[in-house]
Amino acid sequence: QVQLVESGGGSVQSGGSHQLSCAASGATYVSYCMGWFRQAPGKQREGVAAIEGDGSTTYADSVKGRFTISQDNAKNTLYLQMNSLKPEDTAMYYCAALGSLTGIQALRAMGIGAGHWGQGTQVSVSS
Repeated sequence: QVQLVESGGGSVQSGGSHQLSCAASGATYVSYCMGWFRQAPGKQREGVAAIEGDGSTTYADSVKGRFTISQDNAKNTLYLQMNSLKPEDTAMYYCAALGSLTGIQALRAMGIGAGHWGQGTQVSVSS
């Protein structure tokens, strides 16, 4: 089973940038589809980005063009670069290990809580 530890959360002003990291251990990391999802108080969980073993990426429409998911296989670390942040991006962000799921399936799976995930890291965007 994979263990995931997110870091890098914090407060940022609207329009700013921020990067999240997720350290993975305990599994054959590079063979998994990995992703990020978020959950804000009173809102439904949302899968925002996924990356597959071949480097293919998928994004939710809400973050497309602003967020970039990447991974460093040598460091077993997943990243989420967030640019042009908006107050509506405020949420707890979690990374997730999604097994063989890919693309939109991976985003939807995160939306319903599938996969393994860490403890989350809070991102707050002020206007």
